[in-house]
Amino acid sequence: MLLTHPLIADAAVVGAPDDDGQEVPKAFVVTVAGAELDEDAVMAFVAKRVAPHKKVRQVAFIETVPKSSSGKILRKDLRAR
Repeated sequence: MLLTHPLIADAAVVGAPDDDGQEVPKAFVVTVAGAELDEDAVMAFVAKRVAPHKKVRQVAFIETVPKSSSGKILRKDLRAR
């Protein structure tokens, strides 16, 4: 769903711990070259389109999403960040 945003080139979502020890959705986002996008804009975009429990609570901007040679997202590498 994040990929439908015009300023997002690639994205991945993993579970990340929050302050309470719960696991919440964390988005790793690669923006289109030259795009100005902040965390609040990404969270608001997702919040309008998904159920409350699926809302992204954390956003991190990265250069590239790590993928295997077959094209699968390496979520374990993202969780290690």
